[in-house]
Amino acid sequence: MMRKKQKHEEIVAKLRQVDVLVLQGRPLAEAIRTIGVTALAYYRGCKERV
Repeated sequence: MMRKKQKHEEIVAKLRQVDVLVLQGRPLAEAIRTIGVTALAYYRGCKERV
């Protein structure tokens, strides 16, 4: 089964969603799980965003 390759815009949107959840007071780990990605994928996306 092939994995879905996300577009840059989708990655940025998910990273922003995590930022919003953290600002609302949720812990980072919970916010990452809420959007449905792994912590590794989140940090890789942050690295690419910069």
